[in-house]
Amino acid sequence: METEKTIQIATEVLSNPRNQKEEVQALQDTLYVLGGKWKLPIINSICNGNKRFRDIERSIPGITTRMLSKELKEMTANQLIKRTVIDDTPVSIEYTSTEYCQSFGGIILEMIRWGKSHRQRLKGTAD
Repeated sequence: METEKTIQIATEVLSNPRNQKEEVQALQDTLYVLGGKWKLPIINSICNGNKRFRDIERSIPGITTRMLSKELKEMTANQLIKRTVIDDTPVSIEYTSTEYCQSFGGIILEMIRWGKSHRQRLKGTAD
């Protein structure tokens, strides 16, 4: 069943004849937007309900304030997250995932599934 699904997706996504240059460019574009050590953990944190800077920072072990700030700016520029200034006293800022960001939720779930399977495989407990 999984092979049929993969073949169906490949038929929809890949051109015929194959255009390797186009495929590589698409992969590079994806890695540019989602790549790096922190972007996916930030998206995961925001999607788990952390909206404020400090909450996001606390939920991701090892990330620095400077790195989180840099990544949030890039992710906002790439329309993955929305930055909302709440005009209250004191002023606060919240980050939420955009519909565009949510469009690759299935990809992230597959990556989590693959990562769990890979970890088990390395531990020697996978089939």
